[in-house]
Amino acid sequence: MGKFRRTHVLEPHDLCAGAHVSSAGALSHSPCFADLSNAIQAVLVNKITFRLTCLESPQDSAITRDINRTFPAHDYFKDTGGDGQDSLYKICKAYSVYDEEIGYCQGQSFLAAVLLLHMPEEQAFSVLVKIMFDYGLRELFKQNFEDLHCKFFQLERLMQEYIPDLYNHFLNISLEAHMYASQWFLTLFTAKFPLYMVFHIIDLLLCEGISVIFNVALALLKTSRDDLLQTDFEGALKFFRVPVPKRYRSEENAKKLMELACSMKISQKKLKKFEKEYHTMREQQAQQEAPIERYERENRRLQEANMRLEQENDDLAHELVSSKIALRKDLDNAEEKADALNKELLMTKQKLVESEDEKRRLEVESGQLKEMCRRELDKSESEIRKNGSIIGEYKQICSQLSERLEKQQTANRGELEKIRQKVEGCEKCSVLFNKEGRLKTVSVPKEGSEEDTDEEKEALKNQLREMELELAQTKLQLVEAECKIQDLEHHLGLALNEVQAAKKTWFNRTLTSIKTVTGAQGKETT
Repeated sequence: MGKFRRTHVLEPHDLCAGAHVSSAGALSHSPCFADLSNAIQAVLVNKITFRLTCLESPQDSAITRDINRTFPAHDYFKDTGGDGQDSLYKICKAYSVYDEEIGYCQGQSFLAAVLLLHMPEEQAFSVLVKIMFDYGLRELFKQNFEDLHCKFFQLERLMQEYIPDLYNHFLNISLEAHMYASQWFLTLFTAKFPLYMVFHIIDLLLCEGISVIFNVALALLKTSRDDLLQTDFEGALKFFRVPVPKRYRSEENAKKLMELACSMKISQKKLKKFEKEYHTMREQQAQQEAPIERYERENRRLQEANMRLEQENDDLAHELVSSKIALRKDLDNAEEKADALNKELLMTKQKLVESEDEKRRLEVESGQLKEMCRRELDKSESEIRKNGSIIGEYKQICSQLSERLEKQQTANRGELEKIRQKVEGCEKCSVLFNKEGRLKTVSVPKEGSEEDTDEEKEALKNQLREMELELAQTKLQLVEAECKIQDLEHHLGLALNEVQAAKKTWFNRTLTSIKTVTGAQGKETT
């Protein structure tokens, strides 16, 4: 039992401050376990007790029925025949065999389930035995629930002291404590309230004792006081069944409730006083009532308790059915979602395969494109170098022709200048030309004979024709040179255009070549 001892434990004031159990295994941190260890060890030593589950139990059918109604929405207990329900069945059956006087009572399964959420089966059974025997919970089930009715009387007296207006209202609508608080005492609030609140209550109970139930009950009544004052008999019973547990599904509300419960100081002396008052009242009733009347009253009380328990049983059955329907719906939705996700997964895998194939194909085409681009680039660079050399040759030729033209023009200008000087030096010729070198009309004096004049005219005409012929030849050479220059410039422009076109269209030719190659490969594959 060394595992139950901890070097770091929660003190009682820590529990009251809200340091309640919230996770599996945390229950063993409660300070009560240091005191419980000896008793639990004594029970665990005799493990044969727990093996009594192999024996027949007279409450076996009731246990089986209640197992399916215990926390049906909890993951650990929701599966019929699962580990949770199997362990819960073993504990409940073992206790019914272990405690033959009390056996199994309705509601014990909830307390056993809470313990199972924090410890193995053997330990949960041992703690259950400890709570039932040493904490006095089994006394509530003895002698026709006589001690339970004493607890109801004590609760009503506490209400009269702490919440007098609500106490008087319950008297007016004939609402007695056993009609709404029996489940609180018999199950220790484990049947209806959320688990995080139940863990806190069980922790306080193990630390302070069963009187903690009065603190929690008064806190519940006090926080619901305004709502209960506005209800009638049926409305109050319905309010206790549904809105009260629902309100504390909020952890904030549950925390405030437990803080209020811990702040209420209920002395054991006062409870003892109320207990004596109850026993005195019962003795007086026994003396005043005839046996038949007492039996009739007891019968009515039992009938009312039976009706109440049947109502609670119906509520639990309805809750179980609703939970199963909700779980079935959630399961159907989950299955539909799983099918949709599987289909989506298959489609995604197919797309992935197609994408990988496309990727490989594109990688091949990319390699081919790169290779073809490299070849075309090399070819284009070769053409550019070739065209560059051609352009260089054209430029060299043009330069040479320009130099020749300039030299020819210079020579022609020199020849013309010489001719002009000769003409100006000739007295006869100078009168025939003006300064611009054009012929002019002059009157030649009639000197000498006509024959000399005719000869001179003829000589001048011949000389003029020669000069005109030489001038015409010079002009012709000039025109030919200009034509050659124009022709070279034309070839140079064509070469530049070809180079530019080669730069622009090499990529188009590359793509066309790739398409041609790819189409040829596709036809070969087909």
